[in-house]
Amino acid sequence: MATLYPSLEDMKVDQVLKGQLFVAPKENLPAPTPAVVAPSAPMMIETPKPAAHPPILYPNLAELNDYMGLSLSSEEVQRNLGLVPAGSSAAVPASSGPGMMVAPVTGSNLGMHRAEIKPGLREVHLCKDERGKTGLKLRNIDKGLFVQLVKTNSPASLVGLRFGDQILQIDGKDCAGWNTEKAKRALKKASPEKIVMVVRDRPFQRTVTMHKDSTGHVGFVVKKGQIKSLVKGSSAARNGLLINHYICEVNGQNVIGLKDKEVTDILINAGNIITLTIVPAVIYEHMIKKLSSGLMKSSMDHSVPDV
Repeated sequence: MATLYPSLEDMKVDQVLKGQLFVAPKENLPAPTPAVVAPSAPMMIETPKPAAHPPILYPNLAELNDYMGLSLSSEEVQRNLGLVPAGSSAAVPASSGPGMMVAPVTGSNLGMHRAEIKPGLREVHLCKDERGKTGLKLRNIDKGLFVQLVKTNSPASLVGLRFGDQILQIDGKDCAGWNTEKAKRALKKASPEKIVMVVRDRPFQRTVTMHKDSTGHVGFVVKKGQIKSLVKGSSAARNGLLINHYICEVNGQNVIGLKDKEVTDILINAGNIITLTIVPAVIYEHMIKKLSSGLMKSSMDHSVPDV
C-alpha cells in the first residue's frame, strides 16, 4: 500500500516524529569491536573530527500546543497515534515505516473511513421492496450511468449504494451508452428477488480531510451546498479544498438537499477531524438535473453509513 497522509497536518507531524527518531540518541548499542592490526602494519592515528550539530527540526511533540492552528498536546497526538506509553524508548510507531499508512494526528478516525472512496469495482446484490422498487434513481453522464438518488431505508441504501456511484453492469449487461429511460426499464424488468450490479465507487468525487482550529473552524464558507470561499491559512486551504465544488458528504454522511444550517450543524457536531466528500459544480449540477430539491431533502438517504 502506498503511503497515505489524510491531511497536511498529519504529514507535518509525521515529519516531526521521524526527525526525532533521526536525532534520538542511540541506546543499548553494542560496544564497537576493536580492530586487529597486524604487527608489521604501521599504526595510523587520525585527529578526531568535531561532532556534527544535529539538524534543526520542526517543533517537537512538547511544542505542538498551537501547531498549524491546531490545539494539540503531546498526549493527544500519542493517543491518536496509538504510541507506546511515555517513558518507552520507541520514538515513532511501527506504522511510520516506508510503504505504510501514516496518520499521526488523524489516526483511525471513523469519519475518514466512512468517507473512503475505494478503488476498483465491487459487485452488489439487491432486491425489490414490497412495491417492486429498488430505491434508485439513475442518470447518464458522458455515456456512463450514475446513481442520482438513493432513497432512505430502500434496498439500494441497505447494500451501500451512494450518490455518484457508477453502475457498469446490471444483470450482466454493460450499461455504457444507456440513457436514463433505458436504465429505468432495465430495473423495472429485473427479477424482484435478485439484481446483480457491478459498481465503481464515486469516480467524480474526492475526499479532503481537515482539522478544526482552536475556534472550531476548518476555514470555508458554504452557500446552498456549494463551497464559495476559503479562509487564508486555514486547514481547508492547506489541505486542498476548492471553491466551486459541492459538498456531498460530511464524514461519510450524505448532506445533499439539506439546508446550509443543517449542514453547519452536522459540521459543528462532527468532531475535530472532518472529511468532506466533494464534487465539481459542473458535474453535480448535471447529476441533479430534473431532481427537485424537495425530493432530495425528503427522500435522499442521509443516514450515517456503517463501516
